[in-house]
Amino acid sequence: METFAILADAATPADFAAARQQMAFTLGFHIILASIGIGLPAITLLAEWRALRTGDRVYAELARRWMKAAGVLFAVGAVSGTVLSFEMGTLWPGFMDKYGQVFGAAFALEGIAFFIEAIFMGIYLYGWDRLPPKVHFLTGIPVVIAGLLSASFVVTVNSWMNNPRGFKLVNGEVTEVDPIAAMLNPNTPVQAAHLLLASLMVCGFTVASVYAVALLRDHRRGRPLDPYHRRGFAIPFTLGAVCAPLQVLVGDWAVRHVHEHQPIKFAAMEGIEHTGAEQPFKFAIFEIPGALSLMTTFDVNGVLRGLDSFPASEQPPAEVVRIGFELMIAIGTALLALAAWWALAWWRHRRGHEGLPYRPWFLRIAALAGVAAAVAMEAGWTTTEVGRQPWIVYGVMRTEEAVNPSPGLRFGLYVVLVVYAVLAVATISVLRRMRRRPERERPAARELEVVG
Repeated sequence: METFAILADAATPADFAAARQQMAFTLGFHIILASIGIGLPAITLLAEWRALRTGDRVYAELARRWMKAAGVLFAVGAVSGTVLSFEMGTLWPGFMDKYGQVFGAAFALEGIAFFIEAIFMGIYLYGWDRLPPKVHFLTGIPVVIAGLLSASFVVTVNSWMNNPRGFKLVNGEVTEVDPIAAMLNPNTPVQAAHLLLASLMVCGFTVASVYAVALLRDHRRGRPLDPYHRRGFAIPFTLGAVCAPLQVLVGDWAVRHVHEHQPIKFAAMEGIEHTGAEQPFKFAIFEIPGALSLMTTFDVNGVLRGLDSFPASEQPPAEVVRIGFELMIAIGTALLALAAWWALAWWRHRRGHEGLPYRPWFLRIAALAGVAAAVAMEAGWTTTEVGRQPWIVYGVMRTEEAVNPSPGLRFGLYVVLVVYAVLAVATISVLRRMRRRPERERPAARELEVVG
């Protein structure tokens, strides 16, 4: 530990801050790409399954275009993920040098899942019009499974950082390493479920928002709603709507887990300044006396620890954590209400009443849902990561002990900002060109056999 303290002394405050900002920026950029990479193959297969069931070429064309977009975003995500891998070593060598042997197996498994995903995505894209329809559909299943596994293995590393297991420290040295125990730490199930559901919501609502804008354009021009746009909206929006109530349940599980294992983060999230009973539930300007104690301990007189029960040197930036948590909750609640609106309209449609709510006001709100879901994910990620500070490994290694002592880290931040700006512009340009492709240039949908 003394060695890392010496290294920290060599790092200037500006370089330390730049290292944290660079990691935060690249993680924030990559997590959105990763979310779409998880969800887009899933909605692609849903569209192709509908095409096989109904013989409807509109579903086939949606599947074709979505997987092409997934291929583009997969390539960009591979670049941003590679940058993150290098940053782990260049920005935080103290962390990697000491604990890499504990969580390295998770990264190795993630790499295997990544290669499986890449191989089958190539087969799926190349197989259009070359493989029988059923076989082509089956080649997409490993893409979805490998994407989920890849994300899950990465999450095990972050969950381990929040709840370290699978090793012992003897005189400052890591011994008795158990990579399986590290991956299967108590935080893994809840954090993996929370992130995967959030990823599906981000992808579902983001893709749906694109088609919501197209449907609004149909409304403004006074023409019938395009079936291509309607189905392109319905599939991803339904995925996001199904995940929304599940995320509420998992979110409650996650908060209870934080209360048990990271009480200081819980105090920052909930704005608990002083330890005591009958803690109020506070949200923005609203406050319900005793409600937080009741929700957490099932007893209105339950005692909850406040920030004042922890040393100031171990407290995270409470306001940042609190704002991130409240923003995530607010957006999640709004998306849940939007999902309920959609579910009610679907139920009424099934009973022979008015159709699904493709009305301008609903579509305007749905057009904002994609950005809102992405903001909620970034807010939740901020809550998780900033709430763990000042620890890079909770309760074991402080962040300043892990930073690279070399001067000039801030210049790396400037380079990354420029490179990612170019990457973002290029990606958006390619996706826009794909969207604007004239109708006559669309590849003809293959003849589909109807299953069942």
